[in-house]
Amino acid sequence: MPALPSPARPEPGAPAPVPRPPGVRLVGLTGGIGSGKSAVAALLRARGIPVFDADQAAREATAPGSPGLAAVVAEFGPDTLLPDGTLDRAAMARRVFADPTARGRLERLLHPRVDAAAAEWLAARAAEGHALCVYEAALVFETGREAWLDGVVAVLADIETRVRRVVARDGVAAEAVRARVAVQLDDAERRRRARWVVVNDGTLAELERRVEVLAGELSFAPSQDGAR
Repeated sequence: MPALPSPARPEPGAPAPVPRPPGVRLVGLTGGIGSGKSAVAALLRARGIPVFDADQAAREATAPGSPGLAAVVAEFGPDTLLPDGTLDRAAMARRVFADPTARGRLERLLHPRVDAAAAEWLAARAAEGHALCVYEAALVFETGREAWLDGVVAVLADIETRVRRVVARDGVAAEAVRARVAVQLDDAERRRRARWVVVNDGTLAELERRVEVLAGELSFAPSQDGAR
């Protein structure tokens, strides 16, 4: 699990840093579809490290009746809704993965809401006495968030392993999964930009051992210069 340098400069258009209380370190956690990012997050939580789930926050931001959902409908039209009034997430995902411009429009709507939720969550964790928290998101490097994190953990697995996992989990065609993988950041780039790497192409027991090592490293790692 090599510790590699992560750039501190934000990319053009990178979001403003999430406000965090003094003394709280915030580490990113990311990985491509089927990598097992969520499994690593669960194992970190089991070891007492709080993890903010940005993808879940985005789902909550577009819950029925929310301002976020209203903004999405205003931007993309009423055909983004299912008959019950909830967001058609599958159709929206297909749309934005096929159209980078649409993806950018959606991110500009949702990311400020997600980061506001993250700031509130961080304040609550700090009040509980936590000095280390994790920000889990599918898009970290792609959105420039690494610039204000104290390093990023990248979860990696070979493509065929990832495809098998998603096919078994979601019941989708393998080619559909490969198409999703193809438009995501590749693992070589994630490895290059991550401060920590967890390879998850083996058994759960192997992953648990790797996360145990990772948790120890995170607990003692200093804040990264330029992260704030």
